Amino acid sequence: MIQLNDGSFMSQESNISEPAHCQPQNSADKLTTKAPVMSSMQRCGFESGEFVVYPAHGVGRIFGIEEQEIAGTTLELLVINFEKNKMTLRIPTSKSAAGRMRKLSDPSTIHQAQQILSQRSRAGRGYWSRLAQEYEAKINSGALVAIAEVVRDLHRPGANAEQSFSERQLYEVALARLSHEIAVVQHITQEEAVREIEGLLMARPPLRNKLSATG
Repeated sequence: MIQLNDGSFMSQESNISEPAHCQPQNSADKLTTKAPVMSSMQRCGFESGEFVVYPAHGVGRIFGIEEQEIAGTTLELLVINFEKNKMTLRIPTSKSAAGRMRKLSDPSTIHQAQQILSQRSRAGRGYWSRLAQEYEAKINSGALVAIAEVVRDLHRPGANAEQSFSERQLYEVALARLSHEIAVVQHITQEEAVREIEGLLMARPPLRNKLSATG
């Protein structure tokens, strides 16, 4: 990821196949930013003003489309504002770069996530380090249903419930991602979405056996 002069970032993730000119090789490569082009014209199926989900950062809103000159090559970029993270991300409109981004979940996917939250925890057995990697992968996938599974499995009822610091961190990240998207889709506040999620978690059947991770 490249930080630009205005403090925003341009995506340069290793698992995204970018054209070679998208990746400056030395300090001589210059980034020149032009004014955002506010347009309703679609790029890769997305348009200005639309809420989207970028796996690594959650829900953001497309501010506009702009051009940047990198080492003499002009790139067209989607400018996405992540208000909760107080950051702006610029993603090339090339199909390979924008491919990880998705539209907001539809009502049927929201309903599926709510059903998952109503189920008993299915936390696996084993070393916590391995389980944590699995949970992180689900969160970073950006898939709402997978994130709901993390919230379901890591939720601990009661203020004095046993939960490690790392478990709590993962739970809070997953809860924030899930509640933010539900809030935007349902046109409610994120606080209302959190209460809705916690209500489903508290109403589910109790665990038959306590499952815990070691390590």
